[in-house]
Amino acid sequence: MSSVSAPIARDSHAGTLPVWRRSARPYLLVLPAIALTIGILYPFVLGAMYAFQNYRANRPDSTRWIGLENFQNIFSDPEFFQTALLTAQFAVAATVVETLLGISVALLLARSSTLSRFLERLLIVPLMIAPVIAAIIWRLMMLPTVGVLNYLLSPLGIRPEWTGSPRWALFSIILVDVWTYTPFVALLVLAGLRSLPRAPFEAAAVEGASFWYTFRNLTLPMLWPYILVAVIFRFMDSLKIFDIIQVLTQGGPGDATMSLQVRAFEQAITFSRYSLGSTYMLILWVVVYIATRGLIVVLSRAQARAAGV
Repeated sequence: MSSVSAPIARDSHAGTLPVWRRSARPYLLVLPAIALTIGILYPFVLGAMYAFQNYRANRPDSTRWIGLENFQNIFSDPEFFQTALLTAQFAVAATVVETLLGISVALLLARSSTLSRFLERLLIVPLMIAPVIAAIIWRLMMLPTVGVLNYLLSPLGIRPEWTGSPRWALFSIILVDVWTYTPFVALLVLAGLRSLPRAPFEAAAVEGASFWYTFRNLTLPMLWPYILVAVIFRFMDSLKIFDIIQVLTQGGPGDATMSLQVRAFEQAITFSRYSLGSTYMLILWVVVYIATRGLIVVLSRAQARAAGV
């Protein structure tokens, strides 16, 4: 019985198109990417140029090139180091708490069951809420007189001032950030757990290995690349924290929660010092770039170890 091969589909217009049109096709395909790149690079380059000028919105005619004067003013200001330290403290604390909670939740949901599938879908809810909306909801819950949190804690004799006290303000911001982004870490780690090979764990179970031994010697080494990916995303995003702080405290009380991003907004928008605000943003970009590059190097080594290279 002879088999009939299916005809190969051909472009009927390929032979009739002019050579220049066929040659232009690859360039037309990359035009959207080029337009997107220009849209991203143009404001970045413009902001970088402002960092070396004295541009102010209320005096645009007096703009001139001043070199590194903005950087000198920022680095000679003690408030900058206080702001940078607070930004680092928030980024480290939020990333550590979200990572530990995310891993714990992922381990609890790793077993396939009806309850775990329901809770897995429930985890997506905070990610579906914009951080600004989440911060507004938490701000209402943290109101000192009518807030539900103080009402629930009052039987224990605890009535925190939440965003009104320098001692509680940073904790409040970390709490909202943890509630918003821990599901992201949990879902990412859970996907990593479900992609791990089953054979080593079955062999460990046959040998009678304990949960802690299996987790320390099998799960964690193979899961480490997924954890680092979550850490990179959350640490990079935490360094750029703005929306939650702006809604809850606007950098206050005083400067108790003034991050680099909020300081840049204050200088550029509140005080119309666009050049000084752009300088803060350029410094923050350098910090994020260096931190991310370092974490990517650690991730590459962890991936190599997990692959047995």
